[in-house]
Amino acid sequence: MIQIYTGNGKGKTTAALGLAFRAAGHGKKVIMIQFMKGKINYGELESAKLLPNFTIEQYGRPDFVNPEKPEKIDIKLAQKGFQRAKEIVKSEKYDMIILDEINVAISFKLIEIDEVIDLIKQTPKKTELILTGRYMSEKLKKYADLISEIREIKHHFQKGIKARKGIEY
Repeated sequence: MIQIYTGNGKGKTTAALGLAFRAAGHGKKVIMIQFMKGKINYGELESAKLLPNFTIEQYGRPDFVNPEKPEKIDIKLAQKGFQRAKEIVKSEKYDMIILDEINVAISFKLIEIDEVIDLIKQTPKKTELILTGRYMSEKLKKYADLISEIREIKHHFQKGIKARKGIEY
């Protein structure tokens, strides 16, 4: 199955992590490739270390990517992560592959949508492929078996409350 978690609300990565946690609990082998995330001590990195069959790899910097003009390093890291994703799909060693924030990487032109569609087509039927991030390309709709849109109704950031360790990261 191909699952997509998108929208402007909080919880897309968290939903994917919930799936990973559940799958790992059933002995399934899971990998999460995080695009545009790196060098920040996200809590999920530490939790994944506790599960022998769950791996997270990051391909990004701790800085935000400028959507209007991404830096060369951002493109390079995203391409490296996507190349890794292709190797993982081809290996057929994982039951679940999560491409975290790939929708944003596509939207920011770090990765080409047609390459992602090719990857979806090459994903073995036995493998669960999960794509997360805002700005889902309409082209992905026809390839997905499940799409959940997480919509923001209210967010504490609007009150000036910053991201909290253990909750937002």
